[in-house]
Amino acid sequence: MKLKTIIVDDERLARQELKSLLANHSQIEIIAEFGDPEEAIKGITELNPDLLFLDIQMPGKTGFELLEELEHSPHVIFVTAYDEFAIKAFEVNAMDYILKPVEEERLTLALNNSIKFIEDEKESEAKHQDSVQLTGDDQVFIKDGEKCWFVHLRDVRYFESIGNYVRVFFNGNKPLILRSLNNLDKRLDDKEFFRANRKHIINLKWIAKIETWFNGGLQVELKDGEKIEISRRQAAKLKDRMSL
Repeated sequence: MKLKTIIVDDERLARQELKSLLANHSQIEIIAEFGDPEEAIKGITELNPDLLFLDIQMPGKTGFELLEELEHSPHVIFVTAYDEFAIKAFEVNAMDYILKPVEEERLTLALNNSIKFIEDEKESEAKHQDSVQLTGDDQVFIKDGEKCWFVHLRDVRYFESIGNYVRVFFNGNKPLILRSLNNLDKRLDDKEFFRANRKHIINLKWIAKIETWFNGGLQVELKDGEKIEISRRQAAKLKDRMSL
């Protein structure tokens, strides 16, 4: 299986170096490269890649701002000269964070982990593609270590992506399951569950309050007091969905 890959970096030499290193990995198919973030947004939307190598500091728009404008963003490996953005990168659910100049051994490690995760995700999607979407009335089996639960989805307040796992919040419990948020989003009924941002899916029936937030986004407060930010793009969808 080849993974469709796009490189976004405003430095031509950096793109060339990365392409040269990726040429050693047969599972990677580079379908496009972009030096301009605005052009990259259009290209990513049209080409729908599996994997995105993304710089952070670029003229006109940062890598984080680029991701914010994507409706469905691919898995991301940040490649940057700056180490101070690492925490924020993983907050937006990056697969990995590589510092320039890129070392071949470090790139291989990042790729091996990312490829395995994406392949497992695609296999899971294929397995469930004909399945009926899960609603709040459905019960699901959750296992975390030695603990097991059989949970009504209506009791799940929200899901949070933690690297290659998803944390499920319900009835005072928050187990981790080996699943991607993208895969989970496709299985849940969108009339009841909403993708708030790259990191969270919320149960709409648990929303207690909504208020405007920074940069055109929203912040929802759930009935248990938990507050979750809705990205600007997703905020527009939520307004449409919940308006008369």
